Amino acid sequence: MLLAVAPADFRANQTGVSSVTAARTIALTGRRRRRGNPNWGQPPPPLRALPTEFEILVKRLGLTKLEYVPSPELKHWCEHNRNRVYVPEWLLETWGIQVEAIFSGVA
Repeated sequence: MLLAVAPADFRANQTGVSSVTAARTIALTGRRRRRGNPNWGQPPPPLRALPTEFEILVKRLGLTKLEYVPSPELKHWCEHNRNRVYVPEWLLETWGIQVEAIFSGVA
């Protein structure tokens, strides 16, 4: 907050812009400005879990867990993406889809 300080009688006699008022301007602050990062040395906040591509597809198709197995679109997508993205293991076993070991991180 800036506050201009000038004598009252001086302001009454002057017209226009006064450099005295500018010279007597005093910067008043409630508190000193704290410098630096207040979160320094503290652990970062936990990240929210993002949905997997499988979950995004299931939501887009509007399927429930009971509708996973009979869905031909979901089975086709899982066959083509089994080595690239997460597909639930129980679903792969139900359909008899094999994941190549070099892509799964097991090898």
